[in-house]
Amino acid sequence: MIAVVGLVVGIVLGLVLKPDVPLWLEPYLPIAVVAALDAVFGALRAFLDGIFNDKVFVISFVSNVVIAALIVFVGDKLGVGAQLSTGVIVVLGIRIFSNVAAIRRHIFHA
Repeated sequence: MIAVVGLVVGIVLGLVLKPDVPLWLEPYLPIAVVAALDAVFGALRAFLDGIFNDKVFVISFVSNVVIAALIVFVGDKLGVGAQLSTGVIVVLGIRIFSNVAAIRRHIFHA
């Protein structure tokens, strides 16, 4: 319940305050969002499998976002940021779809 309240409060604050994303952070934001979604769907799958651990979720969430952003940052410094961004999105997208498929099988038994 606390997580749901935190989510609602965060959405309302975002809509009311309309924060600006710094220009230097814009290339990394989509990657960070996809990495965070990967951690969330992984946590939901673990919860449905009965093996959820909140410490593992927090570490996974933070490390996914940091590592994905770091990979894109290094790619930008090497001049291949777009290619590494695409690679990160593809890998995390595959993981997200895999977790969603497992969640679907768990919920619908199909």
